[in-house]
Amino acid sequence: MTFTDLSIATNATIKPIQEIATKAGIPLESLELYGKYKAKIDVSSLPPVTKLGQVVLVTALSPTPAGEGKSTVTVGLADAFNQLGESVIVALREPSLGPVMGMKGGATGGGYAQVLPMEDINLHFTGDIHAITTANNALSALIDNHLHQGNTLNLDPRRIAWKRVLDMNDRALRQITIGLGGPLQGVPRQDGFDITVASEIMAVLCLSTSLEDLKERLAQMVIAYTYDKEPVTVRQLGVEGALTLLLKDAFKPNLVQTIEGTPAIIHGGPFANIAHGCNSLMATNTARRLADIVVTEAGFGADLGAEKFMHIKSRKGGFHPDAVVIVATIRALKMHGGIEKSLLSEPNADAVKRGITNLEKHVDTIRQFGIEPIVALNQFITDTEVEIAEVMDWSQANEVQIALTQVWEHGGKGGLELAKLIKQELGRPTNFTMLYDETDSVEEKLRIIVQQVYGGAGVQLTDSAKRKLVELKKYGWDALPICMAKTQYSLSDQPSLHGRPEGFTITIRDIIPKLGAGFLVCLTGDIMTMPGLPKQPAALKMDVGAGGEAIGLF
Repeated sequence: MTFTDLSIATNATIKPIQEIATKAGIPLESLELYGKYKAKIDVSSLPPVTKLGQVVLVTALSPTPAGEGKSTVTVGLADAFNQLGESVIVALREPSLGPVMGMKGGATGGGYAQVLPMEDINLHFTGDIHAITTANNALSALIDNHLHQGNTLNLDPRRIAWKRVLDMNDRALRQITIGLGGPLQGVPRQDGFDITVASEIMAVLCLSTSLEDLKERLAQMVIAYTYDKEPVTVRQLGVEGALTLLLKDAFKPNLVQTIEGTPAIIHGGPFANIAHGCNSLMATNTARRLADIVVTEAGFGADLGAEKFMHIKSRKGGFHPDAVVIVATIRALKMHGGIEKSLLSEPNADAVKRGITNLEKHVDTIRQFGIEPIVALNQFITDTEVEIAEVMDWSQANEVQIALTQVWEHGGKGGLELAKLIKQELGRPTNFTMLYDETDSVEEKLRIIVQQVYGGAGVQLTDSAKRKLVELKKYGWDALPICMAKTQYSLSDQPSLHGRPEGFTITIRDIIPKLGAGFLVCLTGDIMTMPGLPKQPAALKMDVGAGGEAIGLF
């Protein structure tokens, strides 16, 4: 029998969510049930606490199409802590339908290290992403209605900064024209769609700490510029209250469970290559109130999600990771060593040795933040002893702690070695430091990220980006953290440059102020805020059985 993630999840024993809530210390009156196995948490009714749990951040080397299993290791690690008798909650992002129906897949882990109900979470879940989509597009409709009804704010239709969104990969919507058909159909103008997880509302929801904070952040979002080139915010349009109303339920974190019954909070889903790549502050802080150890992840490699966790989420949340795990695989190391995906099953220790340079840079990056990382070598059946020995020899020579993990096959049991190493790290003090201050210039912040995190030579701005920088300084927006929109496949802005490239320059082609989220998005290379579907999307294999069961969902 072939075991798939879906078949394993379908055959798992799932407990009533009230039982999971009791285990997590959540009063039943704080639960809002979404069926038998999902619930939202009314955080305002949770009992007060005096001590907050420690945070374990899971990141990875630069990802490859082979897949590294970062979410799988995250879930398996939480289950391992659970097996050790620790008070633990895993906090994850919500999957976007775009990757689910496209190529990347879901975000619920895999094998025997999954969160359940897997099909629900990967599809519509509790409707949070739909609510964010609705709020985003309601704002678009209100902007266009304002243009149509007299435009008292003097908005320039050529300078509407707010785009519509859709939670799907749909390249045909990147650039569109709206308002055609005559005066009754609105004001004609160019527009476009981003994917929902790139919406500023997604980032705002994930970085807000209360409904009041959410409303204020929504009010601060820049939506357009006037004919005099002055910025216009949601507050000036007067609709922050309506947007908050649409988001009030989505703002509450979601409670589910792992296959082994470990409590899991899944909430928020910004991508890490085009957004800040971390689950919500509400989810992480709620987990910290309830458990001694919180295992969470940041999207893609340490150059993207982990860097943004440190500089954006930690800065906004007032906490930092107490331990960091970097997930690596022999397969990924071989790809970074120059081997094609079709040849990964063939032993090649030399390619592993060449590819270790990529892992080495991510270890260096985490160390710069004052944290000693632990490498989780996520094992696959095709890994050979010689290839594994190559990584172990490197780790010993470079004084890097490493643990073999087999959580896909064995669940929490396969992560016990890793959990024990992390437990030791949690008992030691960290010397956490951020690499830049908010008051540093934009140029200096970019230089630090490129040189110290990516290992590049420097940064260059296009003429368009230079004009944006002048505008940022004019309005005092330059004292914000940076959110780099960069390919996940390389430390550089060129996806084909694997391993540890050197001497490269990162080109910034645009800088987009996200005042509600509280950061500046710097677009590099050919990165798209609306992805496209692959030639053979995963949706082609999906179906529904006679009993309504999902088919082909990973």
